[in-house]
Amino acid sequence: MSTVKLVEYDEAGAEVKAVYDDIRRVRKTDFINNFWKALANHPDLLERVWSTGKEVMAPGEIDAVTKEMIYIAVSVANACEYCVHSHTASAFAKGMSDGQYGELLAVIALAQQNNGLASGMQVPVDQVFLKEESQEQGE
Repeated sequence: MSTVKLVEYDEAGAEVKAVYDDIRRVRKTDFINNFWKALANHPDLLERVWSTGKEVMAPGEIDAVTKEMIYIAVSVANACEYCVHSHTASAFAKGMSDGQYGELLAVIALAQQNNGLASGMQVPVDQVFLKEESQEQGE
């Protein structure tokens, strides 16, 4: 159960409606997810989070499906059930295949396992992996 009221479009003030309208325009849908409805309790936060997300997730050097897959992996690591569901749906909508999803889950599982082992054993980082060392060696 949500800790805040979910603000529907017809209940929203002008600032929130403007963001909702932009979400609908950018995503080419009438659907506003509950995440945005929850943030709408704080219009400034809603606008800031939407603007940042829109900018970061826009087409760039990394393709849209890969960005969604990265978002899924981070959401799994952070145990955000909402984000896992939302971004998995978005990744499939943007063209992620069942095969890619299976590989993504395998990579996430491998990373979680190996992160746990490396952290548990407190394995020191190899100098060659440290940025300063790598740059010095390349000079």
